[in-house]
Amino acid sequence: MSTTHIPHYINGQISSGESGQTQAVTNPATGEVTGQVELASRTDVNSAVAAASAAFPAWADTPPIRRARVMFKFLQLLNEHRDELAEAITREHGKVFTDAQGEVARGIDIVEYACGIPQLLKGDYTEQVSTGIDNWTMRQPLGVVAGVTPFNFPVMVPMWMFPLAIAAGNTFVLKPSPLDPSASLLLADLLKQAGLPDGLFNVVQGDKESVEALLDHPDVQALSFVGSTPIANLIYERGARNGKRIQALGGAKNHMVVMPDADLDKAVDALIGAAYGSAGERCMAISVAVLVGDVADQMVPRLAERARALKVKNGMELDAEMGPIVTAQAHQRITGYIDKGIAEGAELVVDGRQFDTSATGEGCSEGFWMGGSLFDHVSPEMTIYKEEIFGPVLVCVRVPDIATAIDLINDHEFGNGVSCFTESGNVAREFGRRIQVGMVGINVPIPVPMAWHGFGGWKRSMFGDTHAYGEEGVRFYTKQKSIMQRWSDSINAGAEFAMPTHK
Repeated sequence: MSTTHIPHYINGQISSGESGQTQAVTNPATGEVTGQVELASRTDVNSAVAAASAAFPAWADTPPIRRARVMFKFLQLLNEHRDELAEAITREHGKVFTDAQGEVARGIDIVEYACGIPQLLKGDYTEQVSTGIDNWTMRQPLGVVAGVTPFNFPVMVPMWMFPLAIAAGNTFVLKPSPLDPSASLLLADLLKQAGLPDGLFNVVQGDKESVEALLDHPDVQALSFVGSTPIANLIYERGARNGKRIQALGGAKNHMVVMPDADLDKAVDALIGAAYGSAGERCMAISVAVLVGDVADQMVPRLAERARALKVKNGMELDAEMGPIVTAQAHQRITGYIDKGIAEGAELVVDGRQFDTSATGEGCSEGFWMGGSLFDHVSPEMTIYKEEIFGPVLVCVRVPDIATAIDLINDHEFGNGVSCFTESGNVAREFGRRIQVGMVGINVPIPVPMAWHGFGGWKRSMFGDTHAYGEEGVRFYTKQKSIMQRWSDSINAGAEFAMPTHK
């Protein structure tokens, strides 16, 4: 099988880097190498930043309504090519095609929001804040900004970043995951077709070296990152040392509390979809079921039955419910967690390692396959409870009451997403108020906010104080300027040595 060369995109052109180093890109459903992606050197990163720097002044001076018109055209092209983007995701990531379509749709939501940038950039004005003085604020772009994005959402997560950044007047350098890089070049091509001037959007493929180069480059004003907590922490610290604005979203261990009064049919549906969708490779996946009172004895057998019946197959088949694991290395890591859960005393109710690959599809026998795993009687000191597995493994923890459930969740180091299934308004209200987690769902298993609300966790799930997209995203990619103005006719004669006050 022939392989595809996957290059950089710099200053409006496909660009081969100077490092000469590449990394294999694999179709996880078949195990076949489908491409070789270039790995950027610091020289390649410097070229991309130089192109973005040169393009910035003219773009910052472009009226916001004209920038919005480019976004409107990009939006149109995205809708025309959404299935092409979804197929690129499935071929390199492995998630099922319908899930990939959903990812593209959620990215499109952000572009729709960015089309309203003229309204989003409006400042405040106060007449006569003091005698003869008016005061107003405005938001202006930062300059060159960058995004470092993960493998699990190669279209949606970049679109959390660059549409708002570019619409606000910045220029952008994207460093996507080398595991599924092709979608980044499709996005670059659509932006060019939309009329975006050269240099405003650049793609540097690469690994750790390219990320460090972006963090160290003096012309990069801000960087947004989504990935694991250890890397998010390092990026936050290194970027801060270099004087950059950093938004670093890290890992998660998302809980779903099921109360005895919940609709158990809907709770089972929610847990199955949220735990095993995208093979659990989502930062908002539910990986812990917190079962309150006697609900566990009713829920666990039903969860086991559904986990065993999952349709795990090539994601391009439209009846697939779960695809393969993204890489052989990730498969090995997840298997190691299952082994550790058994060793530490958890009850393995369904073993996803014992998986028959015969139903995965033609040519898929060498893919990175795994079924859904289910643990019961998991306790908080176990590794499979404490650490993010990032795979199709759901663990069940039994607690006596809602107060214990809230304390359990609040004690965890991560605070990304959480859900509570209940029919009690009081439980829902108290849960929402008291839980120390950034995104909360009540009878919603994966509470990812819509484009105008913003995405972000608490505790060690996020480093930085500005969430992704929404109004928070506009603030992250702009800086406020305050202007106070008066004219000579209203200025009293003589120097004023006292601190000015409102008169």
